[in-house]
Amino acid sequence: MNLSNFGMDSITLAGPLEAKLRASRASGFSQIMLWARDLAGHPGGLDEAVRLVRASGVRVTGIQVMRDYEGLDGALHEYKLDIARQMLLVCQAVGAPLLMVCSSTSSHASASMPLIARHLAKLATLAVPLGVKVGYEALSWGRHVNQYEQSWEAVELADHANLGVVIDSFHMLANRASLDGLEDIPSAKIAMVQLSDFMWRDIRSAEERLETARHLRVFPGEGAHSAELTDLLRRLDRGGYRGDYSFEVFNDDYLQLAPEIVAQRAHRSAKWVTDQVLRRSLDVRRPSAAHAAMA
Repeated sequence: MNLSNFGMDSITLAGPLEAKLRASRASGFSQIMLWARDLAGHPGGLDEAVRLVRASGVRVTGIQVMRDYEGLDGALHEYKLDIARQMLLVCQAVGAPLLMVCSSTSSHASASMPLIARHLAKLATLAVPLGVKVGYEALSWGRHVNQYEQSWEAVELADHANLGVVIDSFHMLANRASLDGLEDIPSAKIAMVQLSDFMWRDIRSAEERLETARHLRVFPGEGAHSAELTDLLRRLDRGGYRGDYSFEVFNDDYLQLAPEIVAQRAHRSAKWVTDQVLRRSLDVRRPSAAHAAMA
């Protein structure tokens, strides 16, 4: 694993689309996760935003985010399906291979796992001719799906080749999730891994969870859960995951800094993962010279 496996999430960077792309590339990243509003809100319009992204040479790893999609019925389901179709077209236009879908928080959504799975499979089928995959993520405050094991249950039940699960370290840390369930998820069914940390050991209320998630995340290596992140990353590596890692760091302080400065922090975080976490993991598994001589 090297820097090419890592990318920033545009939500972390201040400024217009051009500045985010420039800062990301200047810091050595070759990929970026974009939010649909980065493109839709560009002053020059969507077509100009797509041209900028393609001209930047930065690979788009995915588009965020389809919310409150699954488990609805009637007119609500048709409305959300129409929005999803439009977001898939944005993915296709900008060359993004993945549409991110986060678990519903809607009080109108059904808890039926078979229905959730059917809706995810329907979206994955719509995405096939556009060359886009669908990744499903469990929000830690999701109404019915709020653990990564549940998101995997839905993906497994959907049984669609174009659908995968998204592993998000923040939501796992916030829920104090056991990592043992990762062994049940084939690496080929992990669509994306999103990484971030936060600065305190405990989240003491639902309000603090939302506040932390939306305003106070930090990069891996900067927070209070380095040991848990190390365990997560090594398990994913041992399980065969070789896909993309995205730093999804919502942080109001970072939005007050020049994007170049924040991108440099992200670069240090990527180095922490590759040099301090995964390389040490490889060293532990590699036999020593003395052991090899005795063998």
